[in-house]
Amino acid sequence: MDVRLRRKEVLDGERLKAMLDESPARAAQAILLAAGEGVLDAQALLGQILLDGQGIARDPVLAVRWFDIAARRGHPMARNMLGRCHEHGWGCVADASVAARHYRQAAEAGLDWAMYNYANLLATGRGVPRDQAQALSLYRRAAELGHAKSMNLLGRYLEDGCFCPADPLAAARWYRRSAEGGDFRGQFSHAAVLAGEGLIDEALGWLRKALATGNVNFLRVSGESLLQAPHPEIRAMAHVYRLRFLQLNQ
Repeated sequence: MDVRLRRKEVLDGERLKAMLDESPARAAQAILLAAGEGVLDAQALLGQILLDGQGIARDPVLAVRWFDIAARRGHPMARNMLGRCHEHGWGCVADASVAARHYRQAAEAGLDWAMYNYANLLATGRGVPRDQAQALSLYRRAAELGHAKSMNLLGRYLEDGCFCPADPLAAARWYRRSAEGGDFRGQFSHAAVLAGEGLIDEALGWLRKALATGNVNFLRVSGESLLQAPHPEIRAMAHVYRLRFLQLNQ
């Protein structure tokens, strides 16, 4: 491909992401070029495709370097991804305290994903002292910004009355928004509310949506909980969840 053509195509992060969907290898070349020329979104995206091996050979160590370059230049998602790498040991030594520092900085810059990730560490006391009240505050902020996973967790706090007054109606609203936002845990939570209201067909529809995108751990735990449901139609979904779990766990 002509280099001048690629330069014209590399407009911003959204254009680069669209190119990744169309042709990963072609997009990777454009991202490499743009990152080398200092395009900030491209530098962050280069870290991501190196981490994922999308259109380019997977190299987590080099991914960390590019995330660091972009983070130092003020890219919040690159900073958040540095946190992810340090939390999980992707291309570096796992260190939850370092991850927490990166998450906090990205959260302070207003990134919803970083608020969620930092809240997860605070809620469990990994890398930072456990602080459920601060975790709840961050989940709420991220939820209000439209973060679907945080919406579901905020609903949990409100349903259980943990570190806040119990508010089942508000919890149900957040579960619904989380479900509509595409979070499989939120879809499961919303289904539980609907089943409790006797809206079994609607509940089954959301359980099927959660089944389609849920990860292995979710399917295992949720499948077991479905066995305790009072409605036979809901209990029958436990078998479907179990089959999906076995498929993914092969």
